[in-house]
Amino acid sequence: MRLSALYRFPLKSAIGESLQSLELDALGVVGDRRWMLVDAENGRFLTQRAYAHMSQLEARWSAAGGLTLSAPGRPRLDVALPEADENLRGVFIWGDAMRVPDAGDEAAQWLSDFLGKSCRLVHVPAERARYIEGNLSSAEKVGFADGFPVLLIGQASLDDLCARVGRPLEMLRFRPNLVVEGGEPYAEDHWKRIRIGAVEFTVDKGCSRCILTTIDPRTGERSADREPLATLRTYREREGDVYFGQNLINRGHGRIEVGMPVDVLE
Repeated sequence: MRLSALYRFPLKSAIGESLQSLELDALGVVGDRRWMLVDAENGRFLTQRAYAHMSQLEARWSAAGGLTLSAPGRPRLDVALPEADENLRGVFIWGDAMRVPDAGDEAAQWLSDFLGKSCRLVHVPAERARYIEGNLSSAEKVGFADGFPVLLIGQASLDDLCARVGRPLEMLRFRPNLVVEGGEPYAEDHWKRIRIGAVEFTVDKGCSRCILTTIDPRTGERSADREPLATLRTYREREGDVYFGQNLINRGHGRIEVGMPVDVLE
């Protein structure tokens, strides 16, 4: 088995970047989901679940940690990385409350005009990250990803799902960081530890899926037939949740590249 694709999502719920290599640090993929949009009034996080046209919002990460924003019919905007302890804003993501730096009024206005809702752009520095799954007994932290720092999907699993649905589906519907080819469908369900290059990963739990998977990443339109979620419910549902892909925690830092072998350790 080998890595066949790598993705980074600098701004939560915006367009992803396809990469040939990426770095991993204490929060997972460097530059991944370190930025987020929140409601300007109450600080609640905003995603494609409610604003499907966020699928047309591009946010490219820079080596300095900032973003370049672009969208159809909108001018590009460069956003600088804010200071970690200045202009802090209270925000809420799932069950976690955080105080993180706000990126300023220019970015907020640009994004509010695009979204059609008053919002703010915030960043999570490593020292302000939250604990994985809200578990304060764990030393592992995560930025603005839903629950875990890394998401892996087997290409064979998507191929099997496409065959069941009866049409091609884009991998980006599922927003993974790592795609692995060469294994059997859903082989990743049974892994506990893997190694890619010099980096080991713990396979922690399956990834529960939501309505976001029904949004076409190219157009921002929802599938009228609620696919692929409808088909996944017929064979991947457990205790009311639908699972596709595996959540990982990297147990070290380092660089991984497309083409590297994937070794299952346990």
